[in-house]
Amino acid sequence: MEQIVNIFVKGIFTENMIFAYFLGMCSYLAVSKTVKTASGLGVAVIFVLLITLPVNYLLNRYVLSPGALTWINPLWAEVDLSFLSFILFIAVIAAMVQLVEMVVEKFAPALYNNLGIFLPLIAVNCAVLGASLFMQEKEYENILQVISYALGSGIGWFLAIVSIAAIREKLSYSNIPAPMRGLGIAFIITGLMGIAFMSFMGIQL
Repeated sequence: MEQIVNIFVKGIFTENMIFAYFLGMCSYLAVSKTVKTASGLGVAVIFVLLITLPVNYLLNRYVLSPGALTWINPLWAEVDLSFLSFILFIAVIAAMVQLVEMVVEKFAPALYNNLGIFLPLIAVNCAVLGASLFMQEKEYENILQVISYALGSGIGWFLAIVSIAAIREKLSYSNIPAPMRGLGIAFIITGLMGIAFMSFMGIQL
């Protein structure tokens, strides 16, 4: 249980997708103009991570890893399909995003009107693919650890985009030099926030 909590906390702070790895920057910068839109995309990212990471974990463990196909036939112990990881992970992410979009549109039209325009962006959000690849590299022992990592990474990304959105809303009332307005000041603030999040590396987990 302690290990699961450690994975969750690391995903939020010390291994934050935005401030530690700068993944998902395109959506992060494009949708962080207001807190409302940033919150919508952040929640959608959390939801998609919680679906795709466990699926990709099972796919990696029982299909892609070297010798993973022995559960089908012991003669396939030497089969290594790990070279298909990128293609299959992206396919799973795209399929799950499409499925989520269809389900939300069917059963929650009001929610779809608020989040629908953000859902397709998640399929090309490299933070989601990055989480799957990190999950593969870290070699988690069970699916509970993967779910903990997915939730922590999603909350960390949500925290990052909502934080920058709140700051950018306040900056709209500030007297910023013309060359630095818009993305210029957003990059500077992101760098400063990344430095601030480095302080969490001192947490003993």
